Amino acid sequence: MRLFTTDHSELMEISSIRTEDGKVIVSGTIMGAMPVQAVLSGTELRKGYSMVSFGTMWRIFKIFLSGKGA
Repeated sequence: MRLFTTDHSELMEISSIRTEDGKVIVSGTIMGAMPVQAVLSGTELRKGYSMVSFGTMWRIFKIFLSGKGA
């Protein structure tokens, strides 16, 4: 999975998402060169969940089903 900036340049390529010791580990490379592992705890996941409204979740679901957005 790749994440892009608003000018469509690649920001991060995510190679794996896994759980370990009650945390979520996101592994990948930033800007095509720098390896990174981001660690999300339960507290941080709850904070992220609170940032997403029901309307945004609904639109994400519709994008997922339609296959658009590439």
